[in-house]
Amino acid sequence: MSSLSARLLISVSVLLMFFFGVTIVVLDTAFRSAGEQAQEDILDGHLMALLAAAEVSDAGTLEMPSDLHESRFSNIGSGLYAEMRDEQGNIVWRSRSALSIEMPFGGQPQSGIRLFQNEELADGTPLLTLSLAVQWEIADGEFRPFVFKVAESLDSFNAQIAQFRRQLFGWFGAVALIMLLSISVLLRRMLRPLRQIENEIGEIEQGKRESLSGRFPTELTGVARNMNLLIDSERARSDRYRVTLDNLAHSLKTPLAAMRALLTHGDSAKFSERYNEQINRMDEIVRYQLRKPAASSADNLLLKLVPVKQEVDRLVDGLRKVYHDKNPTIETQVAAGMRFRGDSGDFLEIAGNLLDNACKWCQQRVRMTIHPPKGSRSGDGGMQLVVSDDGPGIPADATDALLQRGTRLDESTPGHGIGLAVVKEIAESYGGQLVISQSDLGGAEFCVTIPST
Repeated sequence: MSSLSARLLISVSVLLMFFFGVTIVVLDTAFRSAGEQAQEDILDGHLMALLAAAEVSDAGTLEMPSDLHESRFSNIGSGLYAEMRDEQGNIVWRSRSALSIEMPFGGQPQSGIRLFQNEELADGTPLLTLSLAVQWEIADGEFRPFVFKVAESLDSFNAQIAQFRRQLFGWFGAVALIMLLSISVLLRRMLRPLRQIENEIGEIEQGKRESLSGRFPTELTGVARNMNLLIDSERARSDRYRVTLDNLAHSLKTPLAAMRALLTHGDSAKFSERYNEQINRMDEIVRYQLRKPAASSADNLLLKLVPVKQEVDRLVDGLRKVYHDKNPTIETQVAAGMRFRGDSGDFLEIAGNLLDNACKWCQQRVRMTIHPPKGSRSGDGGMQLVVSDDGPGIPADATDALLQRGTRLDESTPGHGIGLAVVKEIAESYGGQLVISQSDLGGAEFCVTIPST
């Protein structure tokens, strides 16, 4: 019974059986009552006809004519019987139809009162009888009591009742069957949206569909909408974790390169200190990236002011070790008292990715300037970070593609192609933007503007 349509069909069947059963009982009772009342009216009419036909003879006795208006009284075994008894219960007259039948005497009715009874013949044939006691004036004002009694066999009546019941059960059975078939078809049509949801969810699991369609009844629209929200949420969560892992791998690239450079030139007296510095930075990066998926935009209200100059010096020192062989000239200009309101990891991602990109593509010179946005002061938390180099630059028609994850202009150059995409995402999360243009040094210029909060 796991099918919803089967449950509904069985429930409806039980209700139909109950209500149809009650209806059959009510109709049968009403039909039988109406039939019995009709039988009583017919007997009453026959009794009135007998009373009208009775006459007092010259001998002073009450007599009935040989031929009555109702011919069934004259046919033996017709099923309609009549008799008349005196006050001692002796039969005064009996219809020809009752000659071979001993009618039951039954109860004695009171004078002028009709008495209907259900009685049986000796052979078990059921009868409906009507008795009436009257005081008949014989002669000279003399009244004598007589009891008139008519009876009719109920075999025909019971046969009609049985036939009516058979027809009743037959018609109601046919109606119930038609209704169940109709309800079954109707349920199949009504439950089609549920099967559609099931099929579409299966297609989503197979990767053939991204979300549920919106073509559902009003009752299921909310379910489909919430299901789509759940699917989008899970897909976004998966994308965030994938992006975080990409960011983590990309962020660890620079410290690993610095550690490799330190290992190559490990004869320095400050080797251990610098090596531990890179390890600590990798630990900070790991903690930052693992914390980032759970963070929300509302957390920006609780972020501290990051000292920009200190973080930039750390980045530049590490990049000089990474690009020791190339030995680029890295110029930094940081406005006095510059503070960035945000996560220190976000700032390191922005500045580190742009500086690393510039060092990778420059000929010799890299320049970074950080100052407040227009209309802001150094301590307000906003910043405008500009990184320029004297490299080959970026074609104008390639800037949009370069900001997509995994896109690189030169596949022969080592890298993952996600650095600029990470910078763009972080800047936009703070309400800022990344703009790529041509540098006055001859290469590319990247400008990140984050407004004050």
